[in-house]
Amino acid sequence: MSKTNQGYFFEDYHVGQSLHHATSRTLHDGDVAMYQALYGPRFALQSSWDFASPGSSLRNPVMDDLITFHTVFGKTVPDISLNAVANLGYAEGRFLARVESGDTIHARSEIIGLKQNSNGKTGIVWVRTRGFSNVDVPVLEYVRWVMVRKRDTAAPAPEAVVPDLAKVVSADALHIPDDLDWSNYDFAAAGEPHRYGDYAVGEIIDHVDGVTLTDPEHMMATRLWQNTAKVHFDVTARPDGKRLIYGGHIISLARALSFNGLANAQLLAAINAGAHANPAMAGDTIRAWSEVLDTAETTNPHVGALRLRLVATKGAAGALRGEDGKYLSDVLLDLDYWALIPR
Repeated sequence: MSKTNQGYFFEDYHVGQSLHHATSRTLHDGDVAMYQALYGPRFALQSSWDFASPGSSLRNPVMDDLITFHTVFGKTVPDISLNAVANLGYAEGRFLARVESGDTIHARSEIIGLKQNSNGKTGIVWVRTRGFSNVDVPVLEYVRWVMVRKRDTAAPAPEAVVPDLAKVVSADALHIPDDLDWSNYDFAAAGEPHRYGDYAVGEIIDHVDGVTLTDPEHMMATRLWQNTAKVHFDVTARPDGKRLIYGGHIISLARALSFNGLANAQLLAAINAGAHANPAMAGDTIRAWSEVLDTAETTNPHVGALRLRLVATKGAAGALRGEDGKYLSDVLLDLDYWALIPR
């Protein structure tokens, strides 16, 4: 009997199935340094131990929210997307607590939807994942859906169950850290003067800079999160003989680029929706732009929330869909999220 893990195929899942993912991972300052080296984010709260109002506990190191996301996501790959064709989208994501150096992260998931594709070779799996630190502190939850291969194309199709997901996380449901004190926020140290009231719904922000993707960087990043999906490493796993770049790598690069114009959007609060619109490969040069979709006040009088669309593209800022309503071929990522910003 084989002792190796071949991963789950579409017919191995059933709605209501619970998965407790191995292996827990303890995060350290080294993860922060590696993240900085890979993506170069300049958001002050994650870059400076001293960027906070006097007396705030946020003077301790603040780990980038996407480190938490990638770590939890990576835990799920052997059980959810090892045999995936593509990671399709996200919904109902919420960042629930701050993760600090020394915290140990683990993840659990529940299968909430299944639908076999018409070709009979693949199916869509919807999964709700929750990440925890130090045994039982919830730090992150989100839904994603993945196209997964079937092991046996003759296996019967399960009854289709497509979950009804919220299009937007309600602003009332956003987690605002109790100790987030921005009453004396230092805009000069943050890098830009723009605050909550300076952004208008419908505004388009071109983040200007570009990054050319390379195989060594995205493979190192994907290994950092212990993401074992074959398509990111093995050129024989795809018919075109290319390594597919992990979608989370594009998310982090686009988020880092968004500093130019959104430097004060310091913390991620929620992921409302997301789509990896087209595949990214080494050699592609990506740029990013954002659209302000909504604004909301929070329970903290010094903190506002911006609902933003973050788009990573090989094309022009502001261009998203064609006349047919489909994503343009240059668009790689369309991410709808809430960010916290000083008022």
